[in-house]
Amino acid sequence: MNVHVGSETFARFEVRPVTPAIGAELLGVDLSQPVDDALVAEVRKALLKYKVVFFRDQDITSAQHIAFARKFGDLEIHPATPKDQENPEILRITHNAKNKGQENAWHSDVTWRTEPSLGSILRAVDLPEVGGDTLFSDMVAAYEGLSDKMKEFCCGLTAVHDIARVFARRLGKDPKELHDKYPPQEHPVIRTHPETGERLIYVNTAFTSHIKGLSIEESDWLLKHLYAQAAVPEYQCRFRWAPGSMAFWDNRACQHYAASDYFPAVRTMERVTIAGDRPFFTP
Repeated sequence: MNVHVGSETFARFEVRPVTPAIGAELLGVDLSQPVDDALVAEVRKALLKYKVVFFRDQDITSAQHIAFARKFGDLEIHPATPKDQENPEILRITHNAKNKGQENAWHSDVTWRTEPSLGSILRAVDLPEVGGDTLFSDMVAAYEGLSDKMKEFCCGLTAVHDIARVFARRLGKDPKELHDKYPPQEHPVIRTHPETGERLIYVNTAFTSHIKGLSIEESDWLLKHLYAQAAVPEYQCRFRWAPGSMAFWDNRACQHYAASDYFPAVRTMERVTIAGDRPFFTP
C-alpha cells in the first residue's frame, strides 16, 4: 500500500486529512503489535506534515503507550503527576462532577520549561457519551496569516513563560516555590521549527506572561492579538474521541483546546509526553 499525499508517500498506513490546514487520521496502524523503526519514521513524517495525527481503535496497555512514545525520544515527567504513581511517565487527566475540565483555552504544553516538549500522545480511557472533543490549531498558518509588517515586528521579540500562571492554584503551591524549581523562561515570540524550518507563533494564553521590552499595555495588546490567531477556524481541526482513540500532536507547531462541554460526565485521558529542545528563532 503506497498512499500519496501531496509530495509525501506513506507505505504503512492510509492518511485521511481532517481539514486542509491541520490534522490527519492514520488508518491501518495497530499499536498493540511491535512498532518497528520504519513505522516510527513514517509516523514522524506524517506528524511534521499534519502537526497532529490520530489513531483509532487502539487496544493497548499503559506500558505499550509509554513504549510507543519512547520511540520518538526521551520522556518527561509532569510536576502534576503523583509521586507514588506506578507509571510516572503517564499524566492522568480526569474530570467529573467534582472536577470540571480546565483545559478549555488555547495553549501549548509546558512552555514554562527550558526545553518545552516535542509533543504528546494522548489516549482516551473513559469518555462522556457526547462532548469532550479536542481542537488543534496550526501555529504556522497563524504566523503566515499575519501581515508582513506584523511578522517583521514580532520576529526577534522575546516572551516570558511562567508555570505559576496555571499550576500555583492547581497544585496548591506558592509561586515562589514553583519558581525555585521551574524559573520563568524566555522564548522567542516567533519560533523556528527545529525539523521543518517553518516559522510559527509561540505564545499562549496559559503560560505566557509578557513580552520583554514592551510596556505592559503594548505587551497585553500584542499578546491578545497573537492569542486570537489560534481561534481562527481556518487554522483548526476538531477531533471527536471514541474508545481506543489516540492523538499525537507536535507541541512545537500547534496549540490545542479541550472542550469542557461534558460536565458533569466523566472524561479520563492518559498523556505521555516526549521531551523537546530549547526554542530558537533563525533570522
